[in-house]
Amino acid sequence: MPDLLLELFSEEIPARMQRQAAEDLKRLVTNALVDRNLFYEGAQAFVTPRRLTLHVIGLPAAQPTSREERKGPRVGAPEAAIAGFLKSAGLARIEDASIEKDPKKGEFYVAMIEKPGRSTKEALADIIPTVVRAFPWPKSMHWGDYHPAERLVSLSGMEAGMDPGTISAKYTGKNTLRWVRPLRGILCTLATPHDVAEIVPFDIDGLGSGDVTWGHRFMAPAPITVRRYDDYAEALQKAKVVLDADRRQAIILNDAKSLAFAQGLELVEDEGLVEEVAGLIEWPVVLMGEFEPEFLDIPPEVIRATIRANQKCFVLKDADGKLANRFILVSNLVASDGGAAIAAGNGRVVRARLSDARHFWLTDLSPLPDYKDKAAKPLDQRLAKLEALGIIFHDKLGTQAERIERIESLTNELARKVGADVELAARAACLAKADLVTEMVGEFPELQGLMGRYYALAQGEEPSVADAIEEHYTPQGPNDRVPAAPISIAVALADKLDTLGSFWAIDEKPTGSKDPFALRRAALGVIRIVLENGLRLPLTGPLNAAIWGALLDIEFAREDQAGSVVQSLERRGFPKGPELEEVVGAFSRAARRSPAPDNARLRETTASLLIFFADRLKVYLRDKGARYDLIDAVFALPGQDDLLTIVWRVEALGRFLDTEDGKNLLMGYRRAANILRAEERKEGAGAFAGPHEPAKLVLPAEKDLADVLAAAGAAARERVGREDFEGAMRALATLRAPVDAFFLDVTVNADDSALRLNRLRLLGELRDATHAVADFSRVAG
Repeated sequence: MPDLLLELFSEEIPARMQRQAAEDLKRLVTNALVDRNLFYEGAQAFVTPRRLTLHVIGLPAAQPTSREERKGPRVGAPEAAIAGFLKSAGLARIEDASIEKDPKKGEFYVAMIEKPGRSTKEALADIIPTVVRAFPWPKSMHWGDYHPAERLVSLSGMEAGMDPGTISAKYTGKNTLRWVRPLRGILCTLATPHDVAEIVPFDIDGLGSGDVTWGHRFMAPAPITVRRYDDYAEALQKAKVVLDADRRQAIILNDAKSLAFAQGLELVEDEGLVEEVAGLIEWPVVLMGEFEPEFLDIPPEVIRATIRANQKCFVLKDADGKLANRFILVSNLVASDGGAAIAAGNGRVVRARLSDARHFWLTDLSPLPDYKDKAAKPLDQRLAKLEALGIIFHDKLGTQAERIERIESLTNELARKVGADVELAARAACLAKADLVTEMVGEFPELQGLMGRYYALAQGEEPSVADAIEEHYTPQGPNDRVPAAPISIAVALADKLDTLGSFWAIDEKPTGSKDPFALRRAALGVIRIVLENGLRLPLTGPLNAAIWGALLDIEFAREDQAGSVVQSLERRGFPKGPELEEVVGAFSRAARRSPAPDNARLRETTASLLIFFADRLKVYLRDKGARYDLIDAVFALPGQDDLLTIVWRVEALGRFLDTEDGKNLLMGYRRAANILRAEERKEGAGAFAGPHEPAKLVLPAEKDLADVLAAAGAAARERVGREDFEGAMRALATLRAPVDAFFLDVTVNADDSALRLNRLRLLGELRDATHAVADFSRVAG
């Protein structure tokens, strides 16, 4: 069984696209093979900066022969009909067809048409050009026509002796192909073990397939002729190319650790950087560089960001866990001097970058030269600069400065609820975004928050305020840390709730896989902060405040609304000019800090956002093993906006339904609910509301159910009121036996209409009693 070897050789592929491209190549080619009934034993894709490679093993030599039964005309049909049948079936005479009988249609002709399958080589010659032309690169480019000399190196050995003019005549046409970088060669062979390998011949806009590849760009640039994968992998290894990206990563990591250990240092591991560097080189050579110790006065995160972002190098730490003035770099070639010149060159660049970083650091610690209040602290000056620059947060939601006011207002409300010092929390919220206009964050945006903490500490802010400035961005993912200090919690919640409320206010919600403003992440962040800190925080109030603040800013951002406010104040005697604008701004801020009104649009928007939180909570709890339907059952009850009690209820409900009592009560509930639903469809919703009449209970089973139901319902409601959900479940468990007996002994739809109404009301009370804990109709299974 033949094996396929395919290599698409190009200029350097961006590192961030490589792994996905290898997966896409494997998926597209193997799917196309399967669609053509060419089933294979295994496939593996590889990628280096200059090549995408696919190895498919165990292919059949050809597609299977297909057989098609084609029905023809009845026996004795006109000659024209028979002639048309013979032509369509490819038969020379009617005797070559068989005759079948049908009880209704009589006898008719049937032809069995066999179509031999195409060879795998022919099928691949169609598949691969199609895949290459439609390859899903995130970004691609077009380049000029191929020169005859470029075509020469990609042809087979047989054709390699042709002169460029002959090749140019054979492969004609303009290049219309788009690829991530110019495609320079295509190697495509089909090889049977212990037999001759064949080239799969095809042409893509003048670039022909062949059996030629190339090694390392500098250390082994000559073309290499290969036939099968084993030859190919061995030849590339000799030509200084490590084909497997995972192996390149392992080499980088192991060699870096070993080199650091030899110097008494430890590598600060960076999985993302290892992946990126492995996508930049084909032959990793690990070296060590150094910079002056005085740069270690800069915050360590800045040093790491500088070295990582600009030089793609790894930082090292000493035995005390502090950054060392050494770094690891990875070269793409073996230098004659052992890499000394390469390390020295990288050291010079790192020193220059760190000099810039130190300049940013010192500049940000100093007062702004043109700021009028020289006594103001640096971060306060940056906050004023942020407001003066009018940096837009979103075109429908105003500026960053306005957003800071909303966050500060929300923080004031939340601080009291999470046990934080209100004044310190407000201070942290005020300064939380001030570092956005610092020099350091302008150069390294990923350091926002962190640099705010450093600058806050440097200007004498309380440590809890400084920590909150950094931590208010967390958590930024499912595995990120969650703030635990009350002030950090208050500001982090305010930031995320403002984001959610603001975008809900302008109806910018996530749709499908699209979430450009990371609103799902913000909601999950709120959920994690609340649950992992055990906070009792009903969300309706903060969400109302967040949405109301955004709605106010939207209204005041509209020119006609602002104009009407200004005109109204002018009519009341306020002078024109900056003073009037100040009054309008103060009016907006005062309105934002006032309680949210009872407004229909506000209620509708908040309800929609709570449903979004329910969906995110499902995802969060599902990852922890909880059932999504139980979350629905709890959220369906009115007033469910306290995430912690929702989780408690879900956990208690899950444990209850795992018991025999819980399973049987659920069955009884469903039977009662189904009967009520059917009867309510006839007589209208609410037809059986109200209490039953004890005097009309006739049978012992219905009397027992009524007695137990009264006690169990009252106990369940009382225990839910004091949040003893386990106790509420135990109270409901006492209903199991009387419910079973009721459905065994009692006919609900009795002939006597008064008995029927009374029994339906009793079932309605059963339904209401269970709804004190959860809406059992939402429970699946």
